[in-house]
Amino acid sequence: MDILMLHQNFPGQFRRLAGRLAAIGHRVRAMGERHAPGLPGIPMTRYEIRKEPKAGHRYLNTVTAAAIRGEAVAKGLVQLAKQGYRPDVVLAHPGWGEALYVKDALPQARLVSLFEFYYRAQGADVGFEPGAAVGLDTLATLTSRNLLHLMNLERCDAGVSPTHWQKSLHPARYHDKISVVHEGIDTAAMSPEPAARLTLRDGRVLKVGDPVVTYVARHLEPYRGFHVFLRALPEIQRRNPQALTVVVGGDNVSYGRKPEGAANWREKLLSEVGDRLDMTRVVFTGQLPYAAYRALLRVSAAHVYLTYPFVLSWSALEAMSCGCLLVASNTPPVAEVMRHGDNALLFDFFDQQGLVERVSEALERPGELAPLRTAARRAIRNGYGVERGLAGYMALLGASQPPTTSPKP
Repeated sequence: MDILMLHQNFPGQFRRLAGRLAAIGHRVRAMGERHAPGLPGIPMTRYEIRKEPKAGHRYLNTVTAAAIRGEAVAKGLVQLAKQGYRPDVVLAHPGWGEALYVKDALPQARLVSLFEFYYRAQGADVGFEPGAAVGLDTLATLTSRNLLHLMNLERCDAGVSPTHWQKSLHPARYHDKISVVHEGIDTAAMSPEPAARLTLRDGRVLKVGDPVVTYVARHLEPYRGFHVFLRALPEIQRRNPQALTVVVGGDNVSYGRKPEGAANWREKLLSEVGDRLDMTRVVFTGQLPYAAYRALLRVSAAHVYLTYPFVLSWSALEAMSCGCLLVASNTPPVAEVMRHGDNALLFDFFDQQGLVERVSEALERPGELAPLRTAARRAIRNGYGVERGLAGYMALLGASQPPTTSPKP
């Protein structure tokens, strides 16, 4: 089967899926923007956005940008078709507009779209922070952003969401069209290792059994609870004088807004609490290479994960797969995967004292809480392993039977 994967930053969420589908004999090709990293062994067509959106109403900025991107992709697909490439199925992340005109360019292809999030004025990320004002401009902007998602829901042949909660955000009339399949965690690679070591830049060596508190996010920002974590850290240090905290993440913003009066959220939060921290026991690594990130998870004594009600991070599931003791916010969709006292320790997102208590509990009772680590890994192996994800996606793509490697007639 010829499968085209469409993602502006390919491979993105399709990293593991692309390689496995190719390995079992499917002909996998990708299309992404010029800067997309790509994957070795997967041929890739790149498109380029050559013009900026024309000035228009601010509510429609997202939709206008999506239409421009969709046009670039559609023209690329038409050119590929002229060269004889007509995929049987297109697997797309439609969030930036790339899938808008796929059915116009390739009407015969099955279109499967990944639906990660549908904007809501209540019950999700917007207005989650106490005192956050949600005015008309915000509401109207969300409504306009959802125009893109509604069109994607209409035009695809099938949809997929990684969690039940993320699916539930979409309008009920489309629920029958959306399956719940997580892309999958490589549980063989992301596994416990009793002999794991991590050498920090200053030469300190961390090993399993050390009182290491870890926090990981793509970028350090409120959507992933960085402000709650850092404000709780002085008390965590006071309660646990031997603990070393390692914070992984960049200084940009993936979601939400940049802070006022500071270059980034790390700088802003440190200006607030830095004088109460022992900075010899706090390490900011920036973004780590994958091997170092995995080693850090393996030596973690307490792994802190917070999120707004939003897209679930791969890092949280990878930490569970590594057998970490998770200290996590009791927010959706976290609570769909983690259960307090069973495979994690949960606390209310804004309860800084609750966070302190849970981290201290993890550091003080490692032996008693070891079964939570085992249960965390078991939950990922049973429900979120990459082979399970592959099987689910194959069914959606119409490739559930073993493929043939013979060329298409």
